[in-house]
Amino acid sequence: IRIVENGKLSPKPFLRLDKLSTGNEQGLLGLAFHPEFSANRKLYVNYTAADDDTHIVEYQVFADDPDRVDPTTRREIIEIDQPYSNHNGGHLEFGPDGKLYTGMGDGGSAGDPEKNGQNKTALLAKILRFDVDAAKPAPEIVHMGVRNPWRFSFDSKTRGLYIGDVGQNLWEYVFVASTADGIH
Repeated sequence: IRIVENGKLSPKPFLRLDKLSTGNEQGLLGLAFHPEFSANRKLYVNYTAADDDTHIVEYQVFADDPDRVDPTTRREIIEIDQPYSNHNGGHLEFGPDGKLYTGMGDGGSAGDPEKNGQNKTALLAKILRFDVDAAKPAPEIVHMGVRNPWRFSFDSKTRGLYIGDVGQNLWEYVFVASTADGIH
């Protein structure tokens, strides 16, 4: 990840991620800065690694150089097995509740062959939420049954969650979900 400032590319990378997977819909999928970034210097990335799994990782920038990530601060929030190279989702965004949300695709292929969409124990085909300020953040399912939620956004007035999802062959979807009252 590089910084462009005043039209000039910084000579040093902001963050270098090694051993990313490069197939199909893989690689660097999301980045979000903690709402208290100016105080805690934390950011989060979602990527698929050479093992083809999803990794959501926390880093901090150097205290004396906020234009560079300190690789020694790496803390893996979660690793999720990906059975196929597509439908990885990956968007990261902090919600109005201060928690980190990510969209996880159904695992790939066509027609959800792993049946993750309605499986309440699977982390695929879900919108997940993490309290990254906890000592051991755990995934919480807040929305299920999505195919490949590649982008989403929170409505600042209603706190509703607008989810852009990939359809199969004929159409795309936009879901609107409430984040105030649990799983949908």
